[in-house]
Amino acid sequence: MQKPLGEKNKAVDLTRKRRADILKYARRIHRTSGAALFIFFFIVAVTGLFLGWKKHSGGIILADSVKGRSTEPRDWLPIHQLQEMAIDHARKNISATISTEIDRIDIRPDKGMVKFVFVEGYWGIQVDCTTGEMLHMERRYADLIENIHDGSYADRIFGTSYGQIKLFYTTIIGLALLTFTITGFWLWFGPKQFKRRNRQTATF
Repeated sequence: MQKPLGEKNKAVDLTRKRRADILKYARRIHRTSGAALFIFFFIVAVTGLFLGWKKHSGGIILADSVKGRSTEPRDWLPIHQLQEMAIDHARKNISATISTEIDRIDIRPDKGMVKFVFVEGYWGIQVDCTTGEMLHMERRYADLIENIHDGSYADRIFGTSYGQIKLFYTTIIGLALLTFTITGFWLWFGPKQFKRRNRQTATF
């Protein structure tokens, strides 16, 4: 037994209202998340762009690696001696009171060179593995940009030891971007799907 025409129209209207509500909520979530986190999206986008171009910045963001005298490890000085030399170079060329805390040591076997990156001031010194001579001194802007990009810069400022701020920041940004992507897709796909279903409903 077929339903009366009035009941069919009510069912169609209810379905259309439900679809319209879904679109309305998706648009509201999309707009709210975009407005609330605009500044963070902007920071992630700009710093991500700089990081993508860091090796093509002419040494401004990230300095080129300078080649040392020998690429044979047997010719190199011990790493602890190279570290002492790097600290000595830093005290002579940067500041006599610079912190000796090393953030990381980056050995480049193909260059015969090792980079010592200091915690204080994002300073980096490239040292010849064979002689201990300073090959290059730089301000590691790429590291600063990376720390801003992933939120760990705030951990450095506030002295949090386990990266809690970075974890919170990346979680919020990740979930926000996921929400932004899903709602953005639905705002594009939803109306197309609803129009197709409305045409199918109209034929019956």
